[in-house]
Amino acid sequence: MLQQRAVATSAIHRAFGLEAVPEAAKDPILGITENFLADKDANKVNLGVGAYRDDQGKPLVLSVVREAEKRIAGNDFHEYLPIGGLKSFNQNSIKLAYGDNADVIKKGQVAAVQSLSGTGACRLMAEFMKRFMPGAKVYIPKPTWSNHHNIFRDAGVEEASFRYYKPETRGLDFEGMMSDLKAAPPGSVVLLHACAHNPTGVDPTPAQWQELSTMMKEKKLFPLFDMAYQGFASGDCDRDAKAIRTFLKDGHQMGLAQSYAKNMGLYGQRVGCFSIVTGSPKEAAAVESQMKNIARPMYSNPPLFGAAAVDTILKDPKLKAQWFEEVKGMADRIIDMRKLLRSKLEALGSPLSWNHITDQIGMFCFSGLTPEQVDRLAKEHHIYMTRNGRISMAGVNSQNVARLAEAIHKVTTQ
Repeated sequence: MLQQRAVATSAIHRAFGLEAVPEAAKDPILGITENFLADKDANKVNLGVGAYRDDQGKPLVLSVVREAEKRIAGNDFHEYLPIGGLKSFNQNSIKLAYGDNADVIKKGQVAAVQSLSGTGACRLMAEFMKRFMPGAKVYIPKPTWSNHHNIFRDAGVEEASFRYYKPETRGLDFEGMMSDLKAAPPGSVVLLHACAHNPTGVDPTPAQWQELSTMMKEKKLFPLFDMAYQGFASGDCDRDAKAIRTFLKDGHQMGLAQSYAKNMGLYGQRVGCFSIVTGSPKEAAAVESQMKNIARPMYSNPPLFGAAAVDTILKDPKLKAQWFEEVKGMADRIIDMRKLLRSKLEALGSPLSWNHITDQIGMFCFSGLTPEQVDRLAKEHHIYMTRNGRISMAGVNSQNVARLAEAIHKVTTQ
């Protein structure tokens, strides 16, 4: 009898087809963390994960965030938010990005909803494209944050790529970028990193952003900015939003994915905003209604606590000024680590040029290390990073930078 039941149960399981489900490949970044955690060496270093660490290698909670937590503690934060999220948070977010006095905000031309950080904002845009921009391709820089590909693929949006990074110079391939985008069909969506490009740390200059904006306006290409690092790149929120405001000044309609994971250290709160600049208040109302319609079956309502914390900071001038100081402190520490790593590599007598370490900006440095050299760093020196040579500069500190430089020197010269 037991054997008959077992056979019957097995047949039911086979009928569902679950036995044919393959195990998914590990996420490349999370896989690095697993290898790092399994390493027993006391001096191991994880340079794979994009999360800020202080000079002691510890996670940091901003003082301004702690103050915001105190102010919102004890309030009734257990009811659902509307589908579009916390309205004042959305308004303060778009002001931070587009500018406090942006005409498109004053005229009511910006549709905005709270999102599940930047990832969720990009996912909402992908679904919006599928429904309301039928046949439009999304042009994605090569390389880009790996999850961009997953987001648009799962939404069923056709993807194309454009040249962005030039390995020979470890800098921007601006000519290739312009050439590829000039050939894109009108109505295409172009995904752009607003600042601190991930993974390369290579950004266009202000003049190049202007040239790109002019060309895209002429070619009728739709910009979609992913801004995960406002303030965190240069230490100046206005400077880091310069590209967006250049396009805005040129009269573009555009999409924007904002995240507060890095610049406020709210990684686990999943706080973001998705907005689209439209041509009129009527268009904005219609677009925002469809944003909410897309969000409803995905997650119904966004989380409240993180959005309330961000809103508390952005709407209070003193807290906002304090945040500007603290985010600048994080950015400055990373800039200092770039300078120190480069100087130590040069002091070791490396025959290679390391100018790109300080030329690049933001959390990540595209080091130019080969996959084989990265493997040697892990095996011989217990230093972990993605196999494309991307270093998370947030993981570099005054205690490990000398050892990192020595290890890089050895794998690149021996």
